[in-house]
Amino acid sequence: MNALIIDDERLARAELRRLLSAHPGVTVVGEAANAAQARERVAELKPDVIFLDIQMPGESGFELLESMEPPVPLVVFTTAYDEFAVRAFEFNALDYLMKPVDPARLAAAVEKLRAIGIAKESARTGRLALEDKVFVREGERCWFVQVKSIRLLESEGNYTRIHFDDAQPQLFRSLNAMEERLDPKYFFRANRRQIINLSWIDRIEPWFSSGLLVTLKGGAKVELSRRQAQEFRERMSL
Repeated sequence: MNALIIDDERLARAELRRLLSAHPGVTVVGEAANAAQARERVAELKPDVIFLDIQMPGESGFELLESMEPPVPLVVFTTAYDEFAVRAFEFNALDYLMKPVDPARLAAAVEKLRAIGIAKESARTGRLALEDKVFVREGERCWFVQVKSIRLLESEGNYTRIHFDDAQPQLFRSLNAMEERLDPKYFFRANRRQIINLSWIDRIEPWFSSGLLVTLKGGAKVELSRRQAQEFRERMSL
């Protein structure tokens, strides 16, 4: 995500920029020292998130937000005062960081940003995010399943059997249709019949004809053909 730092103190802006440099998912695209500059920078740079001080000469951070036309970027407040926290969250602030900014608290805020970014990308592509939940029904049984808990999907003709927890229900959708809904960063087409969740891999062994044998947590074994094994190595190697 692209970030704009808004703070009247130059040293505070420099320190926050330094701390954010440890998070490659956030790019600082600009800075502003007051509300007037901030409005110009937001209009010009269209940041995804602003790190906003509250007490500044002239207009406060709150007054800046009240004057901005939607869509307003995500807001992470950075301030030396804790008494503004309640009002800050009335502005739907993503987080409220006290100065001097603690790296661990900043990391937590960046993780929230990452989750929002993933959700937005998933919504744009129509793919399911790992944290999404899906409704599954087979006969009279129903489940509300988190996508990240699905460890294996197997083709059964025009249907797909999914494996999560101790359940293995069958869905009336083809494996190809399921693959289109799943994020390829986390799910891998192991062969014509199976898709695996990469986070569920327990161990990998060399297999026949330059293939690979993947063992998932829980014990399921999945064979990767030579072609798929090569794709797997290229994707997962440093």
